[in-house]
Parts: sequence; structure tokens; C-alpha cells
Amino acid sequence: MIPFSTTLLVRDTCLCLHVQRAARALGRLFDDALRPVGLTNGQFSLLMSLNRPEPPPMGPVASLLAMDQTTLTAALKPLQRRGLVDIVPNPKDRRGRLLRLTDEGRAVLQKALPIWESTHASLEAKMPGGNADGLRRDLQYLA
Repeated sequence: MIPFSTTLLVRDTCLCLHVQRAARALGRLFDDALRPVGLTNGQFSLLMSLNRPEPPPMGPVASLLAMDQTTLTAALKPLQRRGLVDIVPNPKDRRGRLLRLTDEGRAVLQKALPIWESTHASLEAKMPGGNADGLRRDLQYLA
């Protein structure tokens, strides 16, 4: 039997647990903030990842968002239904698909950005030691 003291040790030291808890808390915070424009934090990140001079293929977007293409396809469906994203054939490779923000998608993203900015600034201001850059660096290392 594993002693309870080991359970407490894992609870207090497990990086995976702490990152998961923080991710859930941040997700709820940004979901609540973005609700007025009808987006979740994941949808905001997805739309923002498509805000590029040229529509990107699915592979690089999935990689950026740390998801597989099947998960990305599922995440795109509600955005497509709302008319925020188009999935179009890649003219350079007809087997591939490109992801394009629609005009409506750009408009929703434009409304969401100030909400994200203010929520993000408030969050960073509350961080102990004001070391958001250090946290970002550490998380990028782990990713």
C-alpha cells in the first residue's frame, strides 16, 4: 500500500498536476471573459492562430495548438457553422486543406481582442513577483 504521505508529496510537487490545475483555472477565467462575444478561450486561440497574411494548412495550426488534426477538425466545426472559418482546398496540393478566417471571423476576433488584452493584463498584474515572462519561458520549455 502506498502511504498517504506519498499522496501528499505528489499533490504538492507534481508539475503535471499543478500545470493542469492552472490550465483549468485560466481556461475558466478566459471562457468567462470571452463569453460576451460567444467564444471560448480555445476558440479564441484557434481563431487567433488563423490570423495570418495567408491561410495556413491544418498541420502547422494543429502543431501550434498542440493538438492532432482530428481534434483540430472537431474544434473547427462550430466555428465553421457560425461562419467564422472556411476550410478550403489547398491550390498547391488538392489533398490538403487551408484554414481561412472569414470576414465575420475577423470581426468577432476584433471584438474579442480587447477582452483578452484586459483580462491578460489583469492576470499578469496579479502574478507574484510580476514574473510572467519567466513563467512563459518555463512553460515553453515544458511544451
